[in-house]
Amino acid sequence: MAVIENSKVAIIGAGAVGTSMAYASLIRESAREVALYDIQTDKVEAEVLDLAHGTQFTGSTRITGGSDLAVVEHSNVVVITAGAKQHPGQSRLDLVGTNVGILTDLMPKLVERAPDAVFVIVSNPCDVLAVVAQRVSGLPASRVFSSGTVLDSSRLRWLLAERAGVSTSSVHAMIVGEHGDSEFPLWSQARIGPVPLLDWQPADSAPFSATELDQIADDVKNAAYKVIAGKGATNYAIGLSGARIIEAVLRDEGAILPVSSVLQDYRGVSGIALSVPSVVDASGVSQVIDVPFSAREEELFARSAHALRETLGALALD
Repeated sequence: MAVIENSKVAIIGAGAVGTSMAYASLIRESAREVALYDIQTDKVEAEVLDLAHGTQFTGSTRITGGSDLAVVEHSNVVVITAGAKQHPGQSRLDLVGTNVGILTDLMPKLVERAPDAVFVIVSNPCDVLAVVAQRVSGLPASRVFSSGTVLDSSRLRWLLAERAGVSTSSVHAMIVGEHGDSEFPLWSQARIGPVPLLDWQPADSAPFSATELDQIADDVKNAAYKVIAGKGATNYAIGLSGARIIEAVLRDEGAILPVSSVLQDYRGVSGIALSVPSVVDASGVSQVIDVPFSAREEELFARSAHALRETLGALALD
């Protein structure tokens, strides 16, 4: 496939995450048109107007939107951020009942209006909702996936870069598994530049220790809880990471990102969505990459799969 000309992304939900993603997409020029949809007419119209007032400074991207689902038509990518808000003390899985209901109602309407789009789920719990969206829509798993651990991996890379004294772009490391409490870093594949993480020798400090890496992994896992406790929501970083995924699709990049799609016999896991390194291009997830795992990572991946399988089982999805 090729770069999509006159590309359009529709963002569903004008809350903190949806509006931050619209803003990020505007200033990064992720698409030629950004459409914002929400059922609250006054809210979404005000957000669109506020964003439109700044388009002199954002290049050629156009902002549209409203409370009529017709704004989704002709979209190449549809990003779903609508759903119940995660409150302090809640896990992402605590949101499952409400958000499954919202998505089950919404997904067929979106597919009807944008039948050829790639659908990206950002609402939480995003792994569970990716499975629901794929089943409800009947679309191939390659075209319905979630943002997964793209943001978690960015948090990991930032922490490692701060400790190592290098740029974030020079750190190559990923969080895999659930976007949630059972997620874990793929330490066996982590690098700083070309150097394996455990072989990295900082100029003025000690090498990474196993204890320190455990603490970094825990900080990543709990990062969202810390932000939510302090300001009520995470929005800027997820907005930016969502824009990055949009760009990978619309520009047909073949970018390797840890998005979450429904897996088939990936390390013995089938029928559930977990984040693993995946090739993202104009077709959606064109390839799920079979990367080497250590024995410990295999165990953690199985544990993450079990957590998601139990949640899906409780929903009794057909």
